[in-house]
Amino acid sequence: MTNSPAAMRPSTTGAYLFLAIVMLLWAGNSIVGRAVRDDIPPFTLALVRWAGATLILTPFAWHRLRADVPALRAHWRTVLILGLLGVAAFNAFLYSGLHHTTATNAMLIQASIPALVVLFGRLFFGERARALQILGVIASTVGVAWVVSAGDIDTLLHVRLGAGDVLILVASLVWSLYTVLLRLRPGVDALSFLVVTFTIGGLAMLPLAVHEWLAGDVVRWGPATVGAFAYVAVLPSILAYFLYNRAVGMIGSGRAGQMITLMPLFGALLAALLLGEALHAFHVWGMAFIVAGIALSALTGRERG
Repeated sequence: MTNSPAAMRPSTTGAYLFLAIVMLLWAGNSIVGRAVRDDIPPFTLALVRWAGATLILTPFAWHRLRADVPALRAHWRTVLILGLLGVAAFNAFLYSGLHHTTATNAMLIQASIPALVVLFGRLFFGERARALQILGVIASTVGVAWVVSAGDIDTLLHVRLGAGDVLILVASLVWSLYTVLLRLRPGVDALSFLVVTFTIGGLAMLPLAVHEWLAGDVVRWGPATVGAFAYVAVLPSILAYFLYNRAVGMIGSGRAGQMITLMPLFGALLAALLLGEALHAFHVWGMAFIVAGIALSALTGRERG
């Protein structure tokens, strides 16, 4: 099988298309999580997200899951770690953080993920980041900072980290580690892997959600909460995780992690479409830096794992 640029181009293009869809769905996930913060406790939202996703996905994955049981048992430690990191811990910290910080701070902090992916790749697998990849991370980070600060450097200089910001930072660390460790995923069907890791995430959230209920934090039911539950269980969960895991396998963790910088841009676009917020020149400049960073990272080629 050849590794020439011409041979790799179709799969690479497909991977970036997958990741663009993922970032759009995850931007919507952050907006939903922030919007329903007063109506749905964070761990309850995470529990319903993963329990719902598992119930929807299991009938479609059942036959493949049964065939993959031996491989899943043989690699149960790896699967457990990936489920706890990428499904349980990340979303628990993210939803909790969105209860206590602004969307601007959350997006800015998550812009650290590409750099963290590069760092963890170096620490755990000895990967050396190439010059273009480092430049890509810098360019995309500048673009994100420009978008979330509305083109005002003074805003960046006066960003203060509170409890919610620390939670988002921990979520970013967890997701970066998950992205790097995905290369250790056993060779099982993608749907089988999703069902098992989603189940792990749901079981991990159950005691935390019960604690919320005992403390008096309950769901305020209404059309918005029902819609939020339906959205998080299907689009940013089943569809987005399937596409993200597939893309990481196609182009590697470094370049896939770089695409995280699209989330703030998509968040701004969604806010304009759904909330009527205006788009400004700083959005255009930020988008230019983000796209340039992604392009530079794409030119580095897939890392060897």
